[in-house]
Amino acid sequence: MDDTTTEGARAVEPVPAAGGAGGRTVPGGFRYSAADAEKRQAVRRMKALATGLLVAVAAVYALAKWAGAAGAGGWTGFVAAAAEAGMVGALADWFAVTALFKRPMGLPIPHTAIIPTKKDQLGQSLGDFVGENFLSGEVVRRRLRSVGIGARLGRWLAEPHNADRVTAELSTALRGALTVLRDSDVQAVVGEAITRRADAQEVAPGIGALLEKIVAEGGHTRVVDLVCARAHDWLVDHGDAVLAAVSGGAPGWTPRFVDRRVGDRVYKELLRFVTEMRDMPDHPARGAVDRFLTDFAGDLRADPGTREKVERLKSEVLGRGEVQDLIASAWGAVRAMIVAAAEDERSELRLRVRAALLSLGGRLATDARLRDKVDGWLEGAAVYVVTTYQGEITALITDTVAGWDAEHTSRKIEAHIGRDLQFIRINGTVVGALAGLCIYAVSRAVGG
Repeated sequence: MDDTTTEGARAVEPVPAAGGAGGRTVPGGFRYSAADAEKRQAVRRMKALATGLLVAVAAVYALAKWAGAAGAGGWTGFVAAAAEAGMVGALADWFAVTALFKRPMGLPIPHTAIIPTKKDQLGQSLGDFVGENFLSGEVVRRRLRSVGIGARLGRWLAEPHNADRVTAELSTALRGALTVLRDSDVQAVVGEAITRRADAQEVAPGIGALLEKIVAEGGHTRVVDLVCARAHDWLVDHGDAVLAAVSGGAPGWTPRFVDRRVGDRVYKELLRFVTEMRDMPDHPARGAVDRFLTDFAGDLRADPGTREKVERLKSEVLGRGEVQDLIASAWGAVRAMIVAAAEDERSELRLRVRAALLSLGGRLATDARLRDKVDGWLEGAAVYVVTTYQGEITALITDTVAGWDAEHTSRKIEAHIGRDLQFIRINGTVVGALAGLCIYAVSRAVGG
């Protein structure tokens, strides 16, 4: 009556590798490990124990019957009744347990070998059960609300060493992402994005509005001051060059002393003009610069001709190879900067991230409204995922079970629960024997 695995079936069972951690994959995608082998050995031992108890009860029954026939006394009837009922209970439970995994004694009895024959239906039922009881929106929302993720996350992040750990993990992830990205691909995307956006956006009106605002607020005066100061300093330092330029441009028939006097006069007037413009905020030339810039800003905003010229200039500038190379190389500089900041534990980037995490943890721990918002976001995200992909998740279960090999599925399940099932056979033998003894005793008492 022992339903231990036959020698033919044992031949496909893997032998664990040395060290107890080995095993191999068999049809159905199962991985038999040393732990699985130990469980199957335990199942065999329990099967032998249950079968041995059945044999023992059968031997007791035979001896009791023999003793009764030999006139040993009335007690033999009680023993025989108990042993007989024990055998019935043991056989019934043996049939029930064996029918789960295979056909008892190989007989084609209906509703046996339930796991191998009903594997796909069991997988479908398991998928439906998980979908209805674990992947429903209300269940997920209720479970997450009871956990209180926001409060737990706040307390966890408020600990400095946890914030350090998250910062380090984020830095590692960032470095990994930047390492995986190909510079050429990113540079191409960045260059194309900047160029496409610049082409699609007319820049003249924006420049005109900005220039108009700068002039209205007097922001350009510093530039004018700087230009006037630099021009004055240059004239002071290069007076000879100005004189030479004026003299060199004079006609050849004029006397040299006249050229020098004219050059000296021009130089002094030019120096005076620049000096006055530098020192007099209300100089007429400054007013002329203001009016020019104001008119130019208006043309940039409203004059079609000026706007068209600016757009042509923009296209020409963007089309130059040097500009495209500059745009593309910007990614390399940004990438190097980010990687260096991520690797340096004392970088401003990591310090700011750490401070932000500690601040977030403190706020989550003390601010109930923020916790409720975080919990609501997490609940909404989780509910969206489980409701949107519930079919895919349950299909993963059913399809996986459907792909399992029926025989190995049965063997795998038996290895995990077979030992407990053998206790059913043992209990059936004991309970059956007690029940038979009680029934026999009651019948004797009633029948006299």
